[in-house]
Amino acid sequence: MENETLSSYFYFTSFNSQALTRYVFFSLGLMLYVSIVFFNTFIIAAIILDTSLHKPMYILISCLSANALYGSFGLFPRLLLDLHSDIHTISHSACFIQIFIIYTYASYEFTLLTAMAYDRYIAICQPLQYHSIMTSKWISFIIAGVWIYPMFTIGVGLFLTVRLPLCGNKIVKLYCSNWAIVRLSCVSTTVNNLYGFFVTATTVFIPFAFILYTYVQILIICQRSSSAVCKQKALHTCLPHIVSFVNYSIALFCDITFSRYKPGELPEIVVVILSLEFLIIPPLLNPLVYGLNFPEIRRKMSRVACEGTQA
Repeated sequence: MENETLSSYFYFTSFNSQALTRYVFFSLGLMLYVSIVFFNTFIIAAIILDTSLHKPMYILISCLSANALYGSFGLFPRLLLDLHSDIHTISHSACFIQIFIIYTYASYEFTLLTAMAYDRYIAICQPLQYHSIMTSKWISFIIAGVWIYPMFTIGVGLFLTVRLPLCGNKIVKLYCSNWAIVRLSCVSTTVNNLYGFFVTATTVFIPFAFILYTYVQILIICQRSSSAVCKQKALHTCLPHIVSFVNYSIALFCDITFSRYKPGELPEIVVVILSLEFLIIPPLLNPLVYGLNFPEIRRKMSRVACEGTQA
């Protein structure tokens, strides 16, 4: 029976030391999940219901909110269940599904931010060609690429992990992660490590470099412009994206840094914060940043809220 449990289930060890505080964390987690779902659904509804917002920038913002809902769904239901339960095991299949959702969410976030940076770059650096470049067909192609490429690369990486024979079943995290399972392998994981670097380079480092490049170009254009109004408008439309980009980059860096430490090398509270930050802060912050900074979205959200109150 023990061998069957070892081969069929993973065991989360991070819940052991929480005792009665887990009920506090459960309440906090539930409140965060409800807030993320509410704010991001509100942003999506505001953009869908207002045809004047059916433009590339707003479509990409709605995709960002949809990704927040997707990533939160991969984390919170299982996390809340574990916080409420005395048993902290998860089947292999459920664990690998959670890995796929969380890792594709993380990749989608960066590829979406890259697409948004490209949109702002064309709008500010090539304003006369914007409408001829950012056509509906081209936007559809960009969005398809944003979703399909990470799905394929993460899927291949997960396949390489699934095939590994494992010599343990303890995961020192609050959710399933690819690196935590690769560490349990009985054989060499060189192929997994090399492929992991490839995926990280193509879905994190290259998009990161491209986003930096676009904003350097935007800053150069703004600096050369003699119009103060033009500069202010450009910086106003870019500011929410810069906040989202910096926020997510820091959060993801924290998680990557934590994953390279061995279990027990960091305090428990630091482990929890570093491993959850990129899954909680961006989905919670992004709708507030975009909702408050774009008057078009803010007006539509107010109108939807007033209609809902009257109904």
